[in-house]
Order: sequence, then C-alpha cells, then structure tokens
Amino acid sequence: MNVCPLSKAKPIIGLAGGIGSGKSTVAAMMSRLGGYVIDADALARQALQQPQVRRQLEDWWGPGVLDEQGRVDRRKVADRVFDSPQERQKLESVIHPLVSRERQRLVVAAQQDPAVRFIVQDVPLLFEVGLDKECDYTVFVEASSGTRLRRVERTRGWDRAELERREKNQWPLERKKKAADAIIDNDGDEAQCLGQVRSLLDRILSDNEWNVPAVE
Repeated sequence: MNVCPLSKAKPIIGLAGGIGSGKSTVAAMMSRLGGYVIDADALARQALQQPQVRRQLEDWWGPGVLDEQGRVDRRKVADRVFDSPQERQKLESVIHPLVSRERQRLVVAAQQDPAVRFIVQDVPLLFEVGLDKECDYTVFVEASSGTRLRRVERTRGWDRAELERREKNQWPLERKKKAADAIIDNDGDEAQCLGQVRSLLDRILSDNEWNVPAVE
C-alpha cells in the first residue's frame, strides 16, 4: 500500500489488468458501491479534441489526421503512434499534461463530495506511467488469456495476434499482478466478481485510517 499525498479522508484505488480483463466492469461495480471513477481513457479522448492539441497534431502530421468534421481522428492517431516510440512521445507531451491536470481536479472535487466514499483511478497503464504512486491501494483485475481473447473478439473484433500486439508495450501481466496490493478474479460471472469487489471494499474502507463507513 502506498501513502498517497492526494488522499485525505477517502482512499484512492488504482485499477490495473490486461486488455480484456474487465477493469471497466470492476470500475462500474465500484461506482455503484459509492466510488467516484476517474476514467483515464475518457480524459485522454477529451484532451485529444482540445483546440490547441488539434492544431499541434495538424502541424505535425498534416490535415489527414482530422476526420471529415475537422475533429482529430483517434484511429489515425493510434495507427501513427503505435509502432513509433518517438511519435508516441510527441503525442504524450501534449496530452499527458492536460489529462494530469484534469485528473488532479477531479480527485480534489471527489474528496470534497460527501456522496463519494472512495476514488477509483481506472488507468490502462497504471504501473507503467507511475500513477500507482498516486493511489493508496492498487488492484489487479485478472482473467485468463482465453477469457480476455473472447472478450476482445466480441467487443473490438481483435484476434489473438492483435491482442498480443497491443499488449507488447505494457508490463507483463505477472509483473503487474505482483505489484498490486490485491487481486480480483474476473474469469467467472458477474455475481462472483461483485462478491469479491464488495469484500475488498469492505476491507479497505474499514481501515481506521479512513473516515468512511464500510460497504453495506
């Protein structure tokens, strides 16, 4: 467990896991149980459409990076940066500061909101970019390779080769698992997963360090 400088009365929980493991499912469960979820992917999508970002990307990569409505085409951007660390770093140099500022703002607002019992950081590269240091607890959402493949085939149309290609820039799953404070097994049905989430939150929120009631 980290000691997070952003924490006050409410713990900050970071979610990690492989692609297709079901982090968003666990985040949604935590939201229903009183958590405020900060979705890093959603913040990045919003930042990508900021006028200053759009202008910068167009300067770098030309008008072809925009769609017919003049918005940044996320798929074209992803294709350009995926296999190019240099281009990815350029993109991150303009996106990350915006996302970081918004994330910090949301954390402060959630800490002050009496309806929020805890805060969830849903960040695809939680450990890789060091955001685990902004969390009091980190949770690894686990699912077998077969389950994850079936999920991404259904929801994204990916095959095994594409899944492996996407994961090559991430930490190995075992490394993430070992780095986490807790593990949620999301290989079964929703009820089984929810039971684990409830138990974990009850354990976290019952800690005397937090002035937050246990999950009912």
